[in-house]
Amino acid sequence: MSAGASERIELVGTQGPISIRVWARNDPARVVVIAHGYGEHIDRYEHVAQALRARGAEVIGPDHVGHGHSEGDRALVSDMERIVDDLRAVVELAGARAPGSPVVLLGHSMGGLLAIRYAQRFGEDLAGLVITAPAVGLGPVMAGWLEGEIPDDPIDPAVLSRDPSVGEAYAADPLVYHGGWKRPTLDAFRRADEAIAAGPGFGALPVLYVHGAADQLVPIDLARPVVQRLGGENVTERALDDARHEVLNEIDQDETIALVADFAERVA
Repeated sequence: MSAGASERIELVGTQGPISIRVWARNDPARVVVIAHGYGEHIDRYEHVAQALRARGAEVIGPDHVGHGHSEGDRALVSDMERIVDDLRAVVELAGARAPGSPVVLLGHSMGGLLAIRYAQRFGEDLAGLVITAPAVGLGPVMAGWLEGEIPDDPIDPAVLSRDPSVGEAYAADPLVYHGGWKRPTLDAFRRADEAIAAGPGFGALPVLYVHGAADQLVPIDLARPVVQRLGGENVTERALDDARHEVLNEIDQDETIALVADFAERVA
């Protein structure tokens, strides 16, 4: 495989086939598994994967069920726990591809929620956890929407990044879901929030938590208390001034991605 190239493979998930992207290395020092956010897909992390690959990692990530190239109704998530099970299968695949290589899990937004649940359930699999703008602490918001009128507006691309090209690409991307919320998905978020609150803390697992201080989609004031309650012996927090939701797509993305790569090298 040529430098910088990637391949797409298919894995049987808990709810049907899921599509996997692999940015392979012949001699990986570590593996980074990426869990993308709600309504998007793994191809939007090409620049992140290439940067991590250049620093010695094999990078692998699925399109979650109902997202990207994977099976399922668009943006319909009935049970976050089953997507965590799919992530476990991806981590196991990564281990089979690179035996003995330590694994770091990187989750953004909904993927951050999934990554936290993964760490609570299968933390022994991981050498480190990176969560960017994790969609946690939103349970009461989701419950309120379920009791009233469910929002049918798509995500406003302007809230993603101060770089307007990010929002423009998002709005034009046919693999991005551009519809309103679905009731089962909202309920799955609510139940996952409750499971995280009831679950164990991070313990000794090294954690990097990065959040934009100007995030309107997942306000830092809702997510940060959840992460801080989970605590642990080795949690590094970075609140990025003026940054919006997609910190890995912000105007200072190179510095943030380097922060992630430095963390991955330190723990794995």
